[in-house]
Amino acid sequence: MDLQNNPPSMSQKIFKMKLSVETVSLYLICSSLADRGVALSTKNIRDLWNGTEKGLENGLGDLEQRHILTQIVSVSDREKYAVYRLLDDREWKTSI
Repeated sequence: MDLQNNPPSMSQKIFKMKLSVETVSLYLICSSLADRGVALSTKNIRDLWNGTEKGLENGLGDLEQRHILTQIVSVSDREKYAVYRLLDDREWKTSI
């Protein structure tokens, strides 16, 4: 639970979807940031990511394609990063 008594954002469903280790790791990073009330920006994610940049890009694409993560602020010249939001696991596409 977070400070507002919201349930944790991580869903166990992620482990049953046969995703790559990198994609699951990225989801866990995003869940951790969300639970702490930290923006899911590519900047904040990169601060915790220890894989390759390509692995990060692929993981973000996979999470977006499966409706696990959605981009809410696009990359701009001024900010240089995107911001995402985790979606409820009832919205996830378990197969694509």
